[in-house]
Amino acid sequence: MEPLGRIGAATVDVLRVLVDSDRPRWGLEIIKVTGRPSGSVYPLLERLERNGWVTSHWEDETDRRGPRRRMYQLTADGAVAARRVCAQAVVRAANQRPARLREA
Repeated sequence: MEPLGRIGAATVDVLRVLVDSDRPRWGLEIIKVTGRPSGSVYPLLERLERNGWVTSHWEDETDRRGPRRRMYQLTADGAVAARRVCAQAVVRAANQRPARLREA
């Protein structure tokens, strides 16, 4: 598994969806949950897969109508790294709040 380099808010959002899921998720589902545009989510998923954080496969379900869906799931190492990235994002967000809000 390779490091991602720059990890922005969109990456954290996508990782959070995958970390919080107990099953593979498809791209449009991730788009809807994150509220991010497809032009951000699909390149992120591709980058995550290329770096070994995510695996993907085409859906096998034949009873469902519509096109096949590409399913995405964190690898074991990707899940560990994604949890760390998401935890760091929470800490960063807490540290960026104004002091009067942190003390409340």
